[in-house]
Formats: sequence, C-alpha cells, structure tokens
Amino acid sequence: MTGIGESLRPLYEVKATLFKGLAHPLRIRVLEVLSSAPSVSVGELLAETGLEASHLSQHLAVLRNDHLVLSERRGSQVFYRLAYPQVAELLRVARTLLGEILNRNQYELGSADALPAVGSASADVPAS
Repeated sequence: MTGIGESLRPLYEVKATLFKGLAHPLRIRVLEVLSSAPSVSVGELLAETGLEASHLSQHLAVLRNDHLVLSERRGSQVFYRLAYPQVAELLRVARTLLGEILNRNQYELGSADALPAVGSASADVPAS
C-alpha cells in the first residue's frame, strides 16, 4: 500500500487504496480473527476461515502489502497478528456503523409498510 510514491499522493487516494485492500469479506474475516487474539497461527486461520491454504496465503499477502498484518515464524509455524491496534478499532467502528445503518433501514421499511399501497382506494381519495 505505501511506498515512496504514496507520500506524494493525496491522503484520500491512499485511504482508498487501504479500503480496496479491505474490500473482500474473507480479508475482513481474517482481520476479525486476528483482532481476537495477540497472534494466530496459519493453521488456526485456516480452521477459522475455511479457506484453502493457497487462498488464505493470497489474502494474507494483500493484508501484508497494505501493512495491516505482521507475520512471525516460530519453528515450523507462521503466526500472524495485527500490525496496529487501530485495525481492531476500525472493525469495531464499522460494526457499530453498520448496526446503525441496518436499524435505520429497518425503521424506514417499517414506516413504508404503514403507507397505503399505490393504487389502493385510500391512496387515491384526497383528504377532506
């Protein structure tokens, strides 16, 4: 994600690049798993996500390139962790925002259900 050229780009473009890296549900799932523990082995990530090893590896590469995760080899195992605690906070904020959006949508749908149907007799009669 970041490099020498990144510092010359407007911040909103750099942010967009970050969000493009986050724009896959399985990468979000990987980050959620990593946010629940100090570090997680690749084996645990495979079990938690249900991905094949090659697919998980591709997603982890994107997250590493975007500087969102760090890896560490311990013997024959590789462990991953969030590179910044703010990543977990970003996921929490997104979850809260999505909850509010869904609640508002439910409220608006409920309000719309209370309206008379288009073409119904009560909708066509003007109020006196």
